[in-house]
Amino acid sequence: MTTEKGSSASLGRPCILIIVVAGVERFAFKGVASNMVNYLTGVVGMSTAAAAQSVSAWVGITSMLPLVSAVLADSYWDRYSTVTASSLLYVAGLAGLASWAMLHKWMPWATLFLPLYLISIGQGAYNPSMQAFGADQLDIGDEDDDGGGGGTAEENGKVKSAFFQWWYFGICCGSLLGNTTMSYVQDTVGWGIGFAIPCAAMALSVAAFLCCTPLYQKISQPRSADRPCSESILRALKSLLASVSAGKIRLSSRHDGQDDGDDKNNASELELQEKPLKLAKLTDPKEANGLGVAKIILRLLPIWTVLLMFAVIFQQPMTFFTKQGTLMDHRVGGGAFVIPPATLQSTITVSIIILMPLYDRVIIPLIGVVTRDSKGITVLQRIGVGMVFSVVAMVVAALVESRRRHVPAGQMNIAWLLPQYVLLGVSDVFAVVGMQEFFYSQVPDAMRTIGFGLYLSVFGVGSLVGTVLIAAIEVATAGGAGKGHGWFSDDPRVERLDNYYWFLALLSSVSFVIFTQLCRCYN
Repeated sequence: MTTEKGSSASLGRPCILIIVVAGVERFAFKGVASNMVNYLTGVVGMSTAAAAQSVSAWVGITSMLPLVSAVLADSYWDRYSTVTASSLLYVAGLAGLASWAMLHKWMPWATLFLPLYLISIGQGAYNPSMQAFGADQLDIGDEDDDGGGGGTAEENGKVKSAFFQWWYFGICCGSLLGNTTMSYVQDTVGWGIGFAIPCAAMALSVAAFLCCTPLYQKISQPRSADRPCSESILRALKSLLASVSAGKIRLSSRHDGQDDGDDKNNASELELQEKPLKLAKLTDPKEANGLGVAKIILRLLPIWTVLLMFAVIFQQPMTFFTKQGTLMDHRVGGGAFVIPPATLQSTITVSIIILMPLYDRVIIPLIGVVTRDSKGITVLQRIGVGMVFSVVAMVVAALVESRRRHVPAGQMNIAWLLPQYVLLGVSDVFAVVGMQEFFYSQVPDAMRTIGFGLYLSVFGVGSLVGTVLIAAIEVATAGGAGKGHGWFSDDPRVERLDNYYWFLALLSSVSFVIFTQLCRCYN
């Protein structure tokens, strides 16, 4: 099949279709996840801390599974087949959740997690494969190859950048609709219909995707003998653990012109050298199927690790920000409108939708004036700017919560939460898009799905880190028996979310400092 080519930065019809389908998926997921804390506390009867932990664990596992499915997709399956199979599981999970909500009076509460984690399994394979399949439609080849895909390396880079920008724009539009419309339906009409609508939308998007199969360009992936396999990655991880115990891991400066000379023999040594992390084209089947591929993943682990605190902050709007809003006055416009707390999550998406088209046209030229570089900032610098905005968002959230605690219950207007939501939206424009492009660019063509899996797994592990933090703080502040009033007390008069936000700001600041040091080791 031939791919449409207009200008060098144009996206063909298959690419646009896939972006729309991905946007519908975000509508479905956000329509379920954005209000899940309120569902667990209001309908299921969980405490605030237990509901936040459950949602963080669910979102975390959902975001971790792409790393496992990506290895399978790139090693044994193909991306189109993975998208097709996983989308059916996804729809089945959404249907099960809607059914549970309608029959919840007769259902044991623990069974709710069966459809939720079926959604996790489906989405875990769906998201990285769909994004990698969408990138396949660009037909630009490896960006290191001049002239790959019919254009120069610079032109192909612009196409790739445009794809990530519009991909994120599309999923943000879907998230906006999911956050606003579904929260309102769930709070005013009912949870059953509020979960059924996302299920129907997802089913229609899957049908549309399958009907347009003849339009797609299916990149032939190497057979399993020539592809990075899970066994090689497991061997590399074992080797990495052995190296940790032996103290052999080091981060070489990017300015080090020295090569160790024993790179081929010391497969577990984590070196961030001056050349790009992808290193070779992996044309040797043994190298492609061996530790060489796994070493590329291991070289990304330092950056991957320091991004975890950003991912912890990324989860706050769905958990404590939403619960924070329930303690405030929801009326705006002189009482003419009542805003459900979960709807404020749409402010993040609106900020992204407004800023994303301006990024290349306004923000980058302005930054270029300061940096005296026409490209503005590098991908890693873009991520760093996003991390800074996330820290500022936590500081603002802490200040607002401190003020709320000294105001009579329900007297402080929910609009006071807008600045922290907007700051997180600005943070996403920089950090999230930068993370997508970074992990995509640092792996070979045969590992594109794994690259997206690494990016998504940051948010998965970050959610689990958030869950562990909540549990540890709950024990430390409320006592082991849980008899005291901790930071996450259900009593709004004694809970201390402001302390939690200050703590996240501190940890994120430390992560940012480490990140700036690691950036010196990467190109």
